[in-house]
Amino acid sequence: MNHMSVTIGTPLQSSAFKVLLLGSGELGKEVVISLQRLGVEVHAADRYDHAPAMQVAHYQYTLNMANPEELKQLIAKVKPHLIVPEIEAIATEVLVEIEESQTATIIPSAKAVNLTMNREGIRRLAAEELGLPTSAYRFADSLESFRAACDDIGYPNFVKPVMSSSGKGQSRVKSFAEVDAAWEYAQTGGRVNQGKVIVESQIDFDFEITLLTVRAKNAETGEIETQYCDPIGHRQDSGDYVESWQPQPMTAVALEEAKRISHKVTTALGGCGIFGVELFVKGDKVWFSEVSPRPHDTGLVTLASQYQSEFELHARAILGLPVNTTRHSVAASAVIYAGVDDTNLSFSGLNLALAKPNTDLRLFGKPEGFKRRRMGVATARAETTDQARELAQHAADQVIVNQN
Repeated sequence: MNHMSVTIGTPLQSSAFKVLLLGSGELGKEVVISLQRLGVEVHAADRYDHAPAMQVAHYQYTLNMANPEELKQLIAKVKPHLIVPEIEAIATEVLVEIEESQTATIIPSAKAVNLTMNREGIRRLAAEELGLPTSAYRFADSLESFRAACDDIGYPNFVKPVMSSSGKGQSRVKSFAEVDAAWEYAQTGGRVNQGKVIVESQIDFDFEITLLTVRAKNAETGEIETQYCDPIGHRQDSGDYVESWQPQPMTAVALEEAKRISHKVTTALGGCGIFGVELFVKGDKVWFSEVSPRPHDTGLVTLASQYQSEFELHARAILGLPVNTTRHSVAASAVIYAGVDDTNLSFSGLNLALAKPNTDLRLFGKPEGFKRRRMGVATARAETTDQARELAQHAADQVIVNQN
């Protein structure tokens, strides 16, 4: 039997096993904590100072990660074993170079990071190469082609910049009268103003899920195996998640189909780690929506529901360690928004938020708040998902954001 031995050194010494995190938000923060527990030396980078993951890492760097030169310099300086992109706005051509020269391992793979940073790349892979069921779609890069695409797809439809995250620049177009305004709005919301958008038909679905899919090495054989967490249901508001729960009940047929789709798309992307696969479900039917090659915001619920949260699963998988996706509880999560555009905020009502048993809280420590910026999350465990959702929402509602 081939026992692939995994060795980790001592942080801050020459034997250190180094991980460089590109993007240091709240999901990255939890990944850093999981890596720290396993004795990894963590380097956290972002475009602004004091980002959440920087606050728990050994080293922190502020730079424009979309600038190839700055990114190359950072990688040369840190000499990491693993590079873990936590956001999409990164100079991916640098990651492709690093992977080809075998200077470091890109998590899960440069191909995955490259394809998923752009809605066009991942949609064409899923629908055209892998033949997976998706909504009808068209791409457009000018107002003229956009008007034609909308008419072609029909109304209502959804418009998203091909390069954006967390619902920025997305809108629902109900009639031709709204087309020009949707184009303008999409142009303001893209991360890199490329001007290209995807127009998608509206699918009549019962609910949407995130199927957290983990590619991890088998401890005995060293072969990569795919495992799944129980499906996570979630509710979105203008493209951004506001609450999630696990498990989302669905038919056995739909769950099998969800796993088939997730297996196909994550195998095509390759590498090790956790993937958040978003799917639409109606009865036994399932459609692929999108995938992120990293922990997913809706997966914050796993902090309360699983023996190993999505962050621990990611940390283990990227280090070549075995994972366990078992859930021990029914749970839910509810987002806490800043509600204001300001810095130096404080949070009160925490005693009330945590007064009920089986509730928990994460405050992310972001240096600046915006009206719709996630500053924290409440989680709760209960007998049923409805009870857990109510409890999590109640806990989140008790937290009051103060301007100082």
